[in-house]
Amino acid sequence: MELADGSTDIVHPEVRAHINSLVSALGGISADSDGGYQLGDDALEVLRDLKRWIRFYDEKTNRMDVARCIHEANLVEGDLLPILSTWPENATDSKFKSRIALACFELMVPLTWPMARDRERMTVNHHRHMPVLELAQVGYKRAVVNYDGARVLHTAIRVALPSMAIPIGDRTQRDQGIIKLVLFFLRNIAMIEPPPDVKYEGDESQISRSATIDAFSYQDIFLVLLTLASNMGEDFRAEDTSVMEIIYHLVKQVDIEKLFMNEQQLSKAKAGELADMMSKESSMLKAYNRKGPTRHNRFGTMIWVKRDDGKMSSLSGQDALADASTRNQKMDNSKTFRPPRRARKGDKDEKDLGLPTKLNSRAYDQLRSFVEDFLDSGFNPLFQHVRKTIDREAPHVMQYHRRQFFYLVAWFLEAERMRRKARKQSSQNPSEDISSFNLVAGVLNQEMFITLNKALHESLEMKDWHELTAVMRCFTQILLTVQEMSESGNEDNEEIAENVLSRLFYEEATHDAIATIIRTYKDQSFNYLDAATELVHHFLRILEGYSKQNIDMQVRSRKRTRRKKKAAQDAAGIENDNDENDGSDNDAASAERTTKERKFDFHRFATRFTPQSVVDTFVAFTKYYRDLTDSQLKRAHRYFYRVAFKAEASVMLFRVDIIHLFYNMIKGPAALEKSSRVFKEWEELVKQILRKCFKKLEQRPELLVEMLFSKGSSTAFFLEYGFERQTVTTASKAKPAAELVFKNTEELDRQIAIVVGAMLDKNQANHVAWIKKILGDAESEREAFMAAEEAMASVEPVQDEAEEQPTESGPKAPPIF
Repeated sequence: MELADGSTDIVHPEVRAHINSLVSALGGISADSDGGYQLGDDALEVLRDLKRWIRFYDEKTNRMDVARCIHEANLVEGDLLPILSTWPENATDSKFKSRIALACFELMVPLTWPMARDRERMTVNHHRHMPVLELAQVGYKRAVVNYDGARVLHTAIRVALPSMAIPIGDRTQRDQGIIKLVLFFLRNIAMIEPPPDVKYEGDESQISRSATIDAFSYQDIFLVLLTLASNMGEDFRAEDTSVMEIIYHLVKQVDIEKLFMNEQQLSKAKAGELADMMSKESSMLKAYNRKGPTRHNRFGTMIWVKRDDGKMSSLSGQDALADASTRNQKMDNSKTFRPPRRARKGDKDEKDLGLPTKLNSRAYDQLRSFVEDFLDSGFNPLFQHVRKTIDREAPHVMQYHRRQFFYLVAWFLEAERMRRKARKQSSQNPSEDISSFNLVAGVLNQEMFITLNKALHESLEMKDWHELTAVMRCFTQILLTVQEMSESGNEDNEEIAENVLSRLFYEEATHDAIATIIRTYKDQSFNYLDAATELVHHFLRILEGYSKQNIDMQVRSRKRTRRKKKAAQDAAGIENDNDENDGSDNDAASAERTTKERKFDFHRFATRFTPQSVVDTFVAFTKYYRDLTDSQLKRAHRYFYRVAFKAEASVMLFRVDIIHLFYNMIKGPAALEKSSRVFKEWEELVKQILRKCFKKLEQRPELLVEMLFSKGSSTAFFLEYGFERQTVTTASKAKPAAELVFKNTEELDRQIAIVVGAMLDKNQANHVAWIKKILGDAESEREAFMAAEEAMASVEPVQDEAEEQPTESGPKAPPIF
């Protein structure tokens, strides 16, 4: 809006005037010597009026003017936090102070609420205010976490403590609302981060994950979370997803391996990372300096290149003088068609996960202590209750809660495995209760597997790639945990692991889903690709070992078949005149899933991971070899080894781009470091694959052409064995038509009339005429036969009754159609 002085105000002046007057009436710094904050006469009503402005102006009208005015008035840092500091921790009986503090948090929760960029509902005001308010929320977090006047997070817990102390059956709706309000405030503070596309000018160390963890530890928030989690389902129920969200935003993208390192191991790991990064940088610079610009070649260059066909081509650039391979590559790049590609849309779920988090040693110690206590006391109660809440689709469950649930289950299962590994390395002998797998048994039962399989199929069907990534991570960690149980040496754990693996591998639908996931990869994120390849690697490895131990392993397959109820009833001699499901219109309703068990063949199942589409998925994963860890490189190595040697499908790897990738990994300008632990394995694998390729080229010269293309199963079989696959087709006999049954018509002439009318309606008059002709001929033959019989009887003599009649005294009667 244009003001009197010609300037433009993006907020209505009346709204700004009302907000500024309310902020002024709230109170201010006292003029006394102590300099404390002095509340106004109607401070409580002022806070409630500000809350009404946010609710009825911003939220109802889908605007952000009030939040912008509150930010510019410096309400949070200048008023709300000083007001909270006036409530001393030892003053537990002041109801007025408690109400004031509650009103402050009722304002701070909507001000720190995460903002969603919904393009369908965004207006001009959203584009004006969102960048400013996102930075304002970062400022709110910095002020809350680093405020020296009071422990703000601890004050929030003090507001909710009276409601928490009331038994769950006696709590009112207001008590439940206060508890949820405080948990939402903690959630908002934990998840606020600087926006990725905006430069934050302040000190990021004050709002980092390390600072947040330090504040949660110092202000006893971790103890509250442990109390809520361990009592979930008994004293607390509707707060399960809120507690899960807080924990999710505290631990997401934290390196679990570093979490359970001591200070010496952590410093050694950081030094190793620095050395690896410097080595990669050095190799990149060497490759660049070979063909990079120098002080003498910074001028324009154009050369002529004579091609094999005698024609000339012009190339520009100093790099064309380097060598023939560079010149050929420049010509290939110039003639390669690159269709225009649209920019990839930003994904809020991918931004929600964020980049890997770096913590300081103090934050690692604090978070490790919380994680260990949570595993010992709160893991089973919390995640069992959250799973039940998700299964029954409770009203307070949001769409992203299921993704966070599976991510956290996978994260804490891996944390438990890392804790066991760290204890073994330090030669600690914990008690049997702590060292048992009972601490994570809540996610290793049949109910959890049903939820996991349901989420796996639904997310795959709905193409929710981020949820599917979390489900795959969870599935992988469950497999690894159960494998550790089977190798623990404890008979009880081994028996439980045997039972769990039999349940995980029993459903053939799970096998089909995993094969579909790895086969249908297209252009999803690297996180999805990493999770898919990891799941396939461990699933195949553990399933292979389990099938070898259990030779008579059975799997259950479900297929859609059509019921033959009427045929079965006819065969049994049962009449059912009231059956109305025999018509062709109800075929879909008469289809059902039949379940049967069959013996599992691992070799047959492993061949489902050798088609070209699956190979392309692992090739796409291996192209990141410069950025992959040793375990990820080992995963890709094991797959290509399985395809080339175990499955004997090495022809699938004989493609130009795949061979070129393998060569670059070993001998290329950006090859793997020879000091890497997996370099020798990759070098030997590539050598053996190339040896098989050259040998196959000698046997099958046509492979030289096929190396340019992807290969189907029939082509691969021919290239591998030299002849086409022999298939035997059996001609299926035509099934006889179903007998026409009349349920409500018994007269024969009426039935015939119905059939004739139906055939005429279907333009089948020729069939009616043919039947009429056949019946007419049969009638004529019958009449002639009867006339001949009468004539023979009138002229022949009467024979003695005792005389035997000849068997073939006359012609046979014609058939009746």
